[in-house]
Amino acid sequence: MASGTNARVLSGFLDYLRIEKGLAPLSISAYTTDILQFAEFLEKRKRLLLSVRRNEVREFMQQLFSHQVDGRSVGRKLSALRHLYRYLLLDKKIDHDPTLNIESPRQWKVLPKSLARDEMEVTLAAPLTRGNAPRQGQELPALAARDRAMLEVLYAGALRVSEIINAKLEDLKLDAGYMLVRGKGDKERVVPLGRSAQTALTEYLTHSRPLLAAGKRGAVAAAAGARALVTNSPVLFIARSGRRLTRQRVWQMVRTASLASGRHASPHMLRHSCATHMVENGADLRTVQTILGHADISTTQAYTHLALDRLRTVYQKHHPRAKQR
Repeated sequence: MASGTNARVLSGFLDYLRIEKGLAPLSISAYTTDILQFAEFLEKRKRLLLSVRRNEVREFMQQLFSHQVDGRSVGRKLSALRHLYRYLLLDKKIDHDPTLNIESPRQWKVLPKSLARDEMEVTLAAPLTRGNAPRQGQELPALAARDRAMLEVLYAGALRVSEIINAKLEDLKLDAGYMLVRGKGDKERVVPLGRSAQTALTEYLTHSRPLLAAGKRGAVAAAAGARALVTNSPVLFIARSGRRLTRQRVWQMVRTASLASGRHASPHMLRHSCATHMVENGADLRTVQTILGHADISTTQAYTHLALDRLRTVYQKHHPRAKQR
């Protein structure tokens, strides 16, 4: 049940439907269910029904699609929100309608699931918490540093699982801030690495990778103050004793890290989180296409709606006649 201000807004709207519109009890019940669901979505983000923005309506609809809600049901929920905000606009409780210019759900391409930016931050930090846990041995902090570096690279470069487990040391150009990625069909692309990814990789390569490469011998050497042995493996990210990482291990690592944010993420979700957050911050689709390694721009166009929302926001802010009636 919605609380506080949201509950009062909903109560006033239901009275309007009952008294002024004369709707049947079943119709009012359907409106109640739909708007309560939206209110709960907002409250998790510490937002109110009276201060909603268009992108939050779209995020709500996208979440419904990602949870396999069919288009007809999503359309009904959007209709309920349209009625709510028209009522609030007429009653002068708001000064703009956040459902205006939102396309019919039939026109949507469903975006892959992604993490919100705050959820992404928590996920990226999760291995460090595990690495600081009180436990004997040198391997746990080394594994935590490796996992942190892998998460940063997955998110920074939108890498697929196969791309990160097959990445080679020679592909990494850390000083220049990018790495070479071999994707589907053995096609190569260059992806940039931000400051956070570079820092995490430096920590991993300097301290953790040599220790993991040497296995138990590395732990003994470290304890004695000796230099750990270095593996001959050409692979960038390694398991204990220099072994290759498996796809299953990467999936398990991402899932464990994401639990700290309350989500059950996959490596593919980190890839789509990278694309989603870039588009939300104003990146053009061609740039996103290049980073993702999509052969065809039509694949990247699933993010078009995010780009259009960004375009509308910039237009409303900067065009001299955008706010004139």
